[in-house]
Amino acid sequence: MIETMRWFGPNDPVSLMDIRQAGCTGVVSALHQIPVGEVWQVNDILERINIIQAENEQFTPLTWDVVESLPVHEDIKKGLPSREKYISNYQESLRNLAQCGIRTVCYNFMPVLDWSRTNLNYQMPDGSLALRFVWEDFAIFDLHILKRPNAVNDYTTEVQESAKKKFESMSQEEINTLKNTALLGLPGSEEAFELDKFQGLLDNYKHIGDAELRQNLYYFIQQIAPIAEELGINLCIHPDDPPKPLLGLPRVVSTENDLAQLMQAYHHPANGITFCTGSLGVREDNDLPQIIRRFGNRIHFIHLRSTTREDNPLNFHEADHLTGDVDMYAVIKALVLEEKRRKQSGEPIFNIPMRPDHGHQMLDDLQEREANRKTYPGYSAIGRLKGLAELRGLALGIIRSLEEPSK
Repeated sequence: MIETMRWFGPNDPVSLMDIRQAGCTGVVSALHQIPVGEVWQVNDILERINIIQAENEQFTPLTWDVVESLPVHEDIKKGLPSREKYISNYQESLRNLAQCGIRTVCYNFMPVLDWSRTNLNYQMPDGSLALRFVWEDFAIFDLHILKRPNAVNDYTTEVQESAKKKFESMSQEEINTLKNTALLGLPGSEEAFELDKFQGLLDNYKHIGDAELRQNLYYFIQQIAPIAEELGINLCIHPDDPPKPLLGLPRVVSTENDLAQLMQAYHHPANGITFCTGSLGVREDNDLPQIIRRFGNRIHFIHLRSTTREDNPLNFHEADHLTGDVDMYAVIKALVLEEKRRKQSGEPIFNIPMRPDHGHQMLDDLQEREANRKTYPGYSAIGRLKGLAELRGLALGIIRSLEEPSK
């Protein structure tokens, strides 16, 4: 696999030199400064490429291998007439990216919110800090902070009662922390949603259910995948995170069956998948190696991380990369075999870009946190470095075991 790390641009406290010294050859980045829906212009793309590839040229070069993400405008997700303008802009951005030599573009189709957590600083037994999602805490935000109409319909009586009891015991500081965590914006953005405006964003989806959102997704992919196919770009959708409906909003990229329906909507490898073991792995009914075997030729980008489902399976936290509920050995073996298949089939590009997804805050990253050196949640340097080292070693062992005859 091509080893990469996500880099949020010049303001990211994790530097390109950090990524280079981690042993990566590639960078995953995006133009977060451009408002969602506007065209990514060639000059802006080239500026980012030049920063990535030209900085400290005397050292090992880096390349911009994957765009993550080229975000989809909400009007497209809602199926509004104005979506045609934003689809046209999206197509133009793809043309400009292809002109600049970038061929892998990740996106997601989660309404309003991107990934969601309720705790960004969950302390692990070793003292490091992880990301966590607790269903009861999310219910507190939904029922008692946001006070969404009809939210009670989404929670059992038991959860409603425990959420109410816990909310009444929380300090104002704890309430504010939960609110700010739940309202985080897109990764790479320093802006969160405003509570007094957030309900209005949800209301825009009150007539959009599961079937309507799927229809809007398939319409979108049918408009952009032919352009991507023509340009030689691999589109790869990121699964929902967490992979379940939230806040009354449907989520339609959570299971193997969801992926199968999307792949059928435009039957060409240009319509592909970002295989995220953390997002898909939260659901016990997702067989990750099976998904790789079924959709191997559609996997264009890989996120490797693990999660641990807690006593309540709706709760999870992000584990070390080789522990938790994801069988990382089986996952990487299936990915190595897919790359081997591509090579044997004569495909010119057979290695898939991979990044160690998220990572615990640990060691010096904890000291930098105390000094308010702000990193994006999950994207501190040392936790990802540790994860990459573990994943690299596991992959090497699997590759060697497949190459050598058994003794």
